[in-house]
Amino acid sequence: MPKGFGIIGCGMIANFHARAIADIPGAKLVACYNRTAPKAEALSAEFGGDVYTDLDAMLAREDLDIVTICSPSGAHMEPCIAAARAGKHVIVEKPLDVTPERCDAMIEACKQANVQLATIFPSRFHRASQLMKQAVEAGRFGTLALGDAYVKWFRTQEYYDSGAWRGTWALDGGGALMNQAIHSVDLLLWLMGPAVEVMAHTATLAHDRIEVEDVATATIRFANGALGVIEATTAGYPGSLKKIEISGSKGMAVLEEEDIVKWEFAEPTPEDEQLREEMQGRTKTGGGAADPAAIGHHAHAELFRDFLLAIEEQRPPIIDGHEGRRSVELILAIYKSARTGQKVVLGQ
Repeated sequence: MPKGFGIIGCGMIANFHARAIADIPGAKLVACYNRTAPKAEALSAEFGGDVYTDLDAMLAREDLDIVTICSPSGAHMEPCIAAARAGKHVIVEKPLDVTPERCDAMIEACKQANVQLATIFPSRFHRASQLMKQAVEAGRFGTLALGDAYVKWFRTQEYYDSGAWRGTWALDGGGALMNQAIHSVDLLLWLMGPAVEVMAHTATLAHDRIEVEDVATATIRFANGALGVIEATTAGYPGSLKKIEISGSKGMAVLEEEDIVKWEFAEPTPEDEQLREEMQGRTKTGGGAADPAAIGHHAHAELFRDFLLAIEEQRPPIIDGHEGRRSVELILAIYKSARTGQKVVLGQ
């Protein structure tokens, strides 16, 4: 089984990838790439791996099997395609990239090179998320009526000022939706199924010197007929845990980060009460609500383990490039609706 990892882009998020790699028996971080050496040197000093400022040189390593891409969002496509052409499997931090077209180019490059491609959405690997998914698939909600996502987080002005790429359309791809709430957008689509149309508003209210939104609201119509709401902000002091609510004719459940805080069904099972007790108090961090570094890496490790198995079993990873593309498409439709004031039908 391939186990040699390299990290491209050695900022804050690369530390979570490095910790996840360290948790996998036999896996090893063999290379750290950054355009400037100091960040790569800092990552290497803590987690190991040789330092590179020449991407082609890193990709030429024979013991490098997998690269994880942690560069700014709008700079994912180029290293992904380079890695695929070098025969390396690729894991890409969310979002896959900032336009469907760039995502498509990455998916095609990996297909042509016969390498695997995955997108980082670790929230799907939380047990609470998986229990919600199982309940949907078992029909416990009856007719799905509403699927809502709420991400009321806080980011300081200093956060946006800390990197020239932050808050730009070109490299951040968007604001509270594309950068922060995209985890919840992915979960909502995973639970509710594809969205078919949106109406939306966005605004920049609490931050200076950024091009993108720090507040967004959208109403969604899903292919199954259910409706939904997405609310996202980075202007909600002091920040609260992200929340997903699913409501139907026979049940309602509320997911708050890694906790299930409501779990009520018209047809209860003997396991429901035990589950309610077990699935509360599981969130051990701030979930990134106020501090982007206040997240765990355990679900990243689960995603990485699935990726290694996918390579071995010659199957797509659970969250492949196509799965990663879906949230980008929906968020861009929300931006289009906010910009035009019109309903946007997805896929048109």
